Amino acid sequence: MARKKYTPEEIIQHLRTLDIERAKGSTLEQASRKIGVTAVTLSRWKKEFGGLDVSQAKKLKDLEKKTLGSKSYSLKLS
Repeated sequence: MARKKYTPEEIIQHLRTLDIERAKGSTLEQASRKIGVTAVTLSRWKKEFGGLDVSQAKKLKDLEKKTLGSKSYSLKLS
């Protein structure tokens, strides 16, 4: 099965869905099945994106992309 890359907007939306499902009384596993990702993925997203809004999450991803790009560029020069 191919892995899907989620955008920051999708991740924030899934975390909001998780919060709603947990408030309804479902477990993390039940909520993750409903969303379509594993419980581990949801926990990792919550750790990374918890408390951020969409614009902040986009900025974080852009910054990470720039950092990784500059590292690979410096490795090519070495």
